[in-house]
Amino acid sequence: MPVPARPPLSERPWLILLALVVLALNLRATAVSVGPLLTTLQDALGLDGSQAGLLTALPGLCFAVFGLVAPWLAARLGLHRTVVGALVAVGAGQLVRVTVDTPTPFLAASALSLAGMAVSNVLLPSLVKWHFPRRIGVVTAVYATALVTGLTLASIASVPAAQLLGGWRPGLAVWSLLAVLALPPWLALLGHDRRGPSEPVLVDVRAAPVGLAQVARTRKGWLMGTFFGVQSMLSYSLFGWLAAIYTGAGFSEVTSGLLLGICTGVAIPFSFLLPAWTARHPSPYSAMLLVVGCAVAGLVGLLVAPATVPWLWAVLLAVGTSAFPIFLALVGLRTETPAGTASLSAFSQGVGYLISATGPLAIGFLHEHSAGWTLPVLAMLAMVVPLTVLGLLVCRPGTLEAELRARD
Repeated sequence: MPVPARPPLSERPWLILLALVVLALNLRATAVSVGPLLTTLQDALGLDGSQAGLLTALPGLCFAVFGLVAPWLAARLGLHRTVVGALVAVGAGQLVRVTVDTPTPFLAASALSLAGMAVSNVLLPSLVKWHFPRRIGVVTAVYATALVTGLTLASIASVPAAQLLGGWRPGLAVWSLLAVLALPPWLALLGHDRRGPSEPVLVDVRAAPVGLAQVARTRKGWLMGTFFGVQSMLSYSLFGWLAAIYTGAGFSEVTSGLLLGICTGVAIPFSFLLPAWTARHPSPYSAMLLVVGCAVAGLVGLLVAPATVPWLWAVLLAVGTSAFPIFLALVGLRTETPAGTASLSAFSQGVGYLISATGPLAIGFLHEHSAGWTLPVLAMLAMVVPLTVLGLLVCRPGTLEAELRARD
């Protein structure tokens, strides 16, 4: 009796979906886990205010620089091989940084881990576009939910893990286990990168009809990039400093970490609902207005009465930082090909993260040179104004490729 042939890779969507989910779980832990432990890290490593600000800004800087090279790496190594290499970098950087005692090597190892996150972050929408072209909204919702789940776990559990395991080093090192768990399904998918008669190369930017230079010529590319930058500026300012703001309001480090966890955890259902809503509505203005309205309400509450109902401000800010899953859905919906998706994703995140890196640095500077958190929170409130304008503009229908064809 003949042995049944192994099903082709394209007929194993469950494996691809699993791989996307476990990858997404890794894409925020390195960045977010330091926020609740920032005071401890400053004491242990001798970080001054500027270095602490750089640490909170490092995710944006690394995502900008390394995200731009992601399509180039995918074209030369293969899309799935690139993701495997990125996961190795994520885990290695997380492990190396807990072995050092001074700021510079800690920042360098964090940058290595963040570089792996940046590359994976850019390639995720292209992977969805390739493997699930008719299910972009649903699959984006699934992996965006996993991404925010990983972010929430790192927010809530970093301080308890440090206390349980005996210090900040094991408290941060534990997140490298996520990278280890994510490797097996991606190793199983490496066959996708082999050139064969029935399996084309997934993303070849050298032959792609839409590259970074073409995206830079479009209004849509710059709108997506600046929108992504402003929403990331606000989000990373909150993720990096919200726990410290609550600590300054009189809460313990553990309670402040839990409140940050509420801010990230409540965003989980919105990470699932908003991409699906966006996919069903050509112009998702209502979803965007919900996000910016909650951001304003949460920041005003944090400014006026941070200790009165702290959980309510955290819940409102959770919704207020949910522009990111809308962006992820729009990247796939506003392009026509996987190559176009990869280029728009890389350009938007490269431009956007350069913009976003200024946010946490500015918040750290304002806090260091002012009395308390009033000016920093006012600065975050000011970020909502361009976020609203840009958010409504990117909600307009139309694809990147259509704009390029109209220009030609």
